[in-house]
Amino acid sequence: MGKMVSESFFSVVVAAALVLGNSFQVSNSTSENTKVLKIWPMPASVSYGHNRFYLTNDFGLSTNDESGILKEAFDRMLALIKLDHVIDANFSSLHRSNLLQGLHIIISSQNDQLQYGIDESYKLMVPSPQKPGYAHLEAQTVYGALHGLQTFSQLCRFNFASRVLEVHMSPWTIIDQPRFSYRGLLIDTSRHFLPLPVIKKVIDSMSYAKLNVLHWHIVDTQSFPLEMPSYPKLWDGAYSPSERFTVADAAEIVSYAQKRGINVLAEIDVPGHALSWGIGYPLLWPSKDCQQPLDVSNEFTFKVIDGILSDFSKIFKFKFVHLGGDEVNTSCWTTTPRISKWLKEHGMNESQAYQYFVLRAQKIALSHGYEIVNWYSSSKRAIWSDYNFVHSIHI
Repeated sequence: MGKMVSESFFSVVVAAALVLGNSFQVSNSTSENTKVLKIWPMPASVSYGHNRFYLTNDFGLSTNDESGILKEAFDRMLALIKLDHVIDANFSSLHRSNLLQGLHIIISSQNDQLQYGIDESYKLMVPSPQKPGYAHLEAQTVYGALHGLQTFSQLCRFNFASRVLEVHMSPWTIIDQPRFSYRGLLIDTSRHFLPLPVIKKVIDSMSYAKLNVLHWHIVDTQSFPLEMPSYPKLWDGAYSPSERFTVADAAEIVSYAQKRGINVLAEIDVPGHALSWGIGYPLLWPSKDCQQPLDVSNEFTFKVIDGILSDFSKIFKFKFVHLGGDEVNTSCWTTTPRISKWLKEHGMNESQAYQYFVLRAQKIALSHGYEIVNWYSSSKRAIWSDYNFVHSIHI
């Protein structure tokens, strides 16, 4: 059976990552100099000097990466550090030995499949000991190299007096790897619709901070904005026809994130937080007057969940899927005569019916190759007892 991981565990991981950063070592520094290290998050090991290097106008990339991911990332990095400034320095007045003509990037593996636990380590040297006219970046994977590019960008400054891009405090040797394999940010497009360009800007911002999981809370009570080919009326629950995501839109978000080293964790929240599902399929509601949680007694409910997760598996390739499971008021099940009768026939009370629902949804997710994440609720603790469940305290 697959694994089920607590969201509270992830919350602690992310919070700790942001608050504490990496456990790091800094050499060749005083306590005062350490304060001026403007690298985020702080790498595991940093060594620097007191010289200054300059990027030439034709500063370029050489790499053995065959995926094209690093070439695109390099071009983005140059645009980021230049900030549209015109580089018109008098390079003849600068010492030739202090000019950087480019960046060499060497990766050990050409496998560009992005998944949880992938090696994200890197080593950056500015300049390269072997070729002083170049910076050197090496990593096991293209995704470690992406983080190294972000670090390199943070070393560069535009000098408004000399009109040149500089790397202060050289030579640099930076060795880094993440302390946590999950470093995430959550967006909620159900309660507040976010257009694609906005989501892409969020992803860009995540890459600057070396975060690696976009937790996409796609649907909730308020709206169901995502196209589901298996059940095409589900997105009738969107705020409006213009506030929707097509399958191609979702695939574009996944692709855009992957090229920046970011997985997309998709979430549907069941059985609560699902009123919007019934706009297109009213049979999912317990009744017209009592519209959530989803109807536990109706086989159609689980067919829809199966269809959604089948569609998800074609879009979202991250090994985890999030099934929600929190904040469920089950009173509609007992006040709706048809469902109350079903509960009695199956010998269940509300709590047992909730457990039945969650476990059945998890089995459906497992059948589509996913490992499972649920929101952790102490009142529902017994539900998770059969799974490899890790939890911690919220901070």
